[in-house]
Amino acid sequence: MLVTCQQMFDAEAQLFSTGISAESYMDEAGRRCALEIRRLCPSPATAEIFCGKGNNGGDALVIARWLKRWGWRTNLHFSHGRDDISDLARIKLEQYRSEPGRDSVTSNQVICVDGLLGIGAVGDLRGGVREQADRINQLRNETWATCFAVDTPSGLNADTGEVCKGAVIADVTLTITCAKTGFASDHAINHVGRIALIPLDIPVNECATEVNLLFPTNLLPRLKRRDFDTHKGAAGKVAVIAGSRGLTGAASLTASGASAIGAGLVTALASEESYEVIAAQAPTEIMVRPGRSRKTIDQLNPDVIAIGPGLGDEVPAELIELMLNHPAPMVIDADALNALAKHQIDPAELPPNRVLTPHPGELARLTEKDDDRVSLTRQLADKWGVTLLHKGARSAIATPGSPVELNTTGHPGMASGGMGDVLTGMCAGLIGQGVSQHDAACLGSWLLGRAAELATMCDKRANESITAHSVASHLGIALRELQTEMIG
Repeated sequence: MLVTCQQMFDAEAQLFSTGISAESYMDEAGRRCALEIRRLCPSPATAEIFCGKGNNGGDALVIARWLKRWGWRTNLHFSHGRDDISDLARIKLEQYRSEPGRDSVTSNQVICVDGLLGIGAVGDLRGGVREQADRINQLRNETWATCFAVDTPSGLNADTGEVCKGAVIADVTLTITCAKTGFASDHAINHVGRIALIPLDIPVNECATEVNLLFPTNLLPRLKRRDFDTHKGAAGKVAVIAGSRGLTGAASLTASGASAIGAGLVTALASEESYEVIAAQAPTEIMVRPGRSRKTIDQLNPDVIAIGPGLGDEVPAELIELMLNHPAPMVIDADALNALAKHQIDPAELPPNRVLTPHPGELARLTEKDDDRVSLTRQLADKWGVTLLHKGARSAIATPGSPVELNTTGHPGMASGGMGDVLTGMCAGLIGQGVSQHDAACLGSWLLGRAAELATMCDKRANESITAHSVASHLGIALRELQTEMIG
């Protein structure tokens, strides 16, 4: 769910009016934010902590105290000086000073914690706040620091997503209790970055339900837990129709995505001319068969079909007929989507058990509509009567009768070939295990982004250097984390 700033203020005021201490919630918010920072940056490093004069600065000081306890090197910066802060922040500053420091820094990494302004601040940044915001952005550019924004990036309107000049560019936004409505805006993506939920027990009575952000708290219930006697035939039979001459890797990546997410039996159906290459490239657990006729497909009796990656410019008529008429659920991507556009087939002609996974370019070939991501995804899913996974930096998922849901994980290193192929296989693998189309698209998007994060952390790679193959290899860790709710 998404909340406005006023709804959040009202919920907090109602809670604190009962006599519950605001300080206890500040302590818990700061502690959980610090835990999330440590999960995403496991090695003690240098933390530049930027504090405003209000309680958001107090949250940042709690974070600083915990990082200091864990051996981080912490440096404090104040927008209005150490003396001009709220009474509660002053208490947190004294507690920070009293915390014994033990420098255990093992990394050259630098992080910035943006605690300059809270969600209620609007308008241009001025004076000391602007100076410190500029300093955060400078550190991010010059030292490749990772910026964590507490609740919202300073300078971003948390209600609308509008960004003022000089606003902090966050790599991760630690949104406390609930995500704010402005985070769903296209304007906000480059300033909000990855979104992590910091849950606090503050009941919010009213909230927007038309749009939802994906977090472990709302994704975990959608996973299917297996019975002990589950066998491979009951864990999902996935048929993959992908790859062609010169594009054979797409078949392997799609099949890998389905297998890594838990599908019981994955079979790649190759064209005659690409069979030998695909068979040689495919992981050993993937079966590869020549031929893509309806008879060959039906012999497999698949629970779900993944079709499209790497099929090339000329998609045979029999595969278009398959998309239109085969009764099995189907995940349609890449060249299969382009074939629909090329032959001017309205996606509304597809059966409702289809998941379409276009990136913006593929979507543009299917429609002339041009709107913001949330509105466009909503309109087209309702018009076409299918599940639409609109890929991008904030992938949007919509199905008729369900809210639009936005992914929160991932990083810019995913802007490379093959990521969508893995995602297509993942969605198919989840559907084959009994997950609904909508939930499969949501789980697949979140897990792919988290696996990309793990690929950089576990392998100690730069974001830009990860590949679709390395992301697929980390899906098991991402799935295990979600099963145990280890991250926000």
